[in-house]
Amino acid sequence: MEFEINHVTQYRYGHPAAEAYGEARLTPPNLPTQSVLSHQVVIDPEVPLSRYTDHFGNEVGFFSLPFRHKCLVVSNQLVVRTFEAKRPQSSLEVTVQEARQILGSSLTDIFDFLQPTSVVQTGREAVQWARKYLRGDAPLGDALVELNEAIHTEFTYKSGATENSTPLTTIWKTKVGVCQDFAHVGLSILRTAGLPARYVCGYIETDAPRNADGTLRRMVGAVATHAWIEVLVPGMIWVALDPTNRQWVNERYVTISYGRDFRDATPLRGTFKGSGGQNMKVRVMMKRRNEKVRAA
Repeated sequence: MEFEINHVTQYRYGHPAAEAYGEARLTPPNLPTQSVLSHQVVIDPEVPLSRYTDHFGNEVGFFSLPFRHKCLVVSNQLVVRTFEAKRPQSSLEVTVQEARQILGSSLTDIFDFLQPTSVVQTGREAVQWARKYLRGDAPLGDALVELNEAIHTEFTYKSGATENSTPLTTIWKTKVGVCQDFAHVGLSILRTAGLPARYVCGYIETDAPRNADGTLRRMVGAVATHAWIEVLVPGMIWVALDPTNRQWVNERYVTISYGRDFRDATPLRGTFKGSGGQNMKVRVMMKRRNEKVRAA
């Protein structure tokens, strides 16, 4: 599949900002599951981007606006071709305990993705979930699917229910959140069970195609950036699951960035100097090319 993606983030200030600085993790990597055909980041007011690669392999663009401005707009424009993800069946057939033992020999390479962070704590509530869904004698692939479905079933998706500052303990208590929260819950459980896992930020198709019976194949979380989980399995292969939509990640997803949690992978972050507050609006459109998609 080929997709055209336009991700626009607009910041408006209560009073003109004296200056602003930002980091953009908006460059999609070329992967076995995706090939980037074109890409550009457009900043208005126009300023240059300085690029570097961070610890997790994300290409980061740093920009500064050392002058007064009323509004800042960052547009991520790309065309990506996606491919079917081929899951490593032999790696998924080993037990959870065998997977832990095999991956343990590469501890220096996976250390970051086994550790708790200030956002994703391990232990506590995650212990019972790990014991129930990631039993040592369970086939790894079956256990991952069971965990993914349990998060989808036990937690309720509600847009705007949480903020970036909402602690994971609150999500465990209320069982309500958004895709970012569901990814953090999954990461907490997986790391508690000794399985390396990372946070993924990206896009999913916004215009839902129709099934043969006329029903829409719409996915949750398609109007903004989306978040899901990748788990490292024997063979040092990452497999991706989306608890928000209760499925393995497929051709309708495009990866943008990785990290231990949302703070490592957030598409845009920065600061500004000014006397007023700011209002942020985000809009994502991801449409198939060369295929007519009927509106709902």
